Amino acid sequence: MTKQQRLGPIAPASNLTISRRALLQAGAAGALTTLAGAGAQADQADAISAIDAHTHFYDPTRPQGVPWPDKRNELLYRPVLPEEFKRLTRPQHIGGTVVVEASPWVEDNQWLLDLAEREPFLVGVVGRLDPADEQFPNLLRRFARQRRFRGIRISHDALNKALEQPSQQKNLALLAEHDLELDVNGGPQMSADVARAAQALPELRIVINHCANLPLDGRAPPDEWRRGMQAAAKREQVYCKVSALAEATRKPLGEAPTDLEFYRPVLDALWEMFGADRLIYGSNWPVSNRAATYADVYAIVHAYFESRGPGILKKFLRDNALAAYKPLV
Repeated sequence: MTKQQRLGPIAPASNLTISRRALLQAGAAGALTTLAGAGAQADQADAISAIDAHTHFYDPTRPQGVPWPDKRNELLYRPVLPEEFKRLTRPQHIGGTVVVEASPWVEDNQWLLDLAEREPFLVGVVGRLDPADEQFPNLLRRFARQRRFRGIRISHDALNKALEQPSQQKNLALLAEHDLELDVNGGPQMSADVARAAQALPELRIVINHCANLPLDGRAPPDEWRRGMQAAAKREQVYCKVSALAEATRKPLGEAPTDLEFYRPVLDALWEMFGADRLIYGSNWPVSNRAATYADVYAIVHAYFESRGPGILKKFLRDNALAAYKPLV
């Protein structure tokens, strides 16, 4: 609830007909100024311009189509573009997004970057390149010249292969040389290998996607997941994206829990390990639509981080994404 909601509506200044004599007699001039300033601060605090650090945009109507999602997916197989997302997220004050490329087609990186040039709301693009590709250095240099290209995403399997191959590990090190980051997506066993990667590549910022895709059942997370995440969290350049929580319940839309208490055990564990400065907000929209509305996805984590104390919500919704991705804002 905002301060204005608690106090009731405040009339516009043009509707106030208070005489100068009355103000002087009541000593109210200073009080009104103070109240106006406090109200503005409260409105600003209640309307953080957040960055959603995990969305997907694509257009199946392109002549070449798209490799993902599948045509049989009635929910996702349609044009998914920024204008729809901006309208949808206006109530949550989302001021920009870091979009993640799910397509393995190299030129789809350029498609997203071209989209970002037309839509400054896309403050960063996390592309998709294969560290095993002998053209990786050339492709990375090509895309890194474009300001909104902020890193790449790879799978857990690709990360493991790269760690075993010096040439591929060298390719990943090039990301740090370009001041780019690495997103990693995989299952609950992934985090221990993220810790290995962070040790081998100490200059590289790494972001664990979707809390390592831990299935959620409302209970405390398993020890194996916790140990891997703890190992990763010990490396200061590793961040965790708090995303895909509703999907992790494996429940369809309308059945996924929207009560914060269901998610609290895993959120408490993440807070304990990563703290205030390395947890990042992401929705995974439109994939999140399979389990919950955007409003519900946002409300769950907003309530949790707001309760953690002054300034924490802003770090989660904005500042930590700036540190990990260094997007254009």
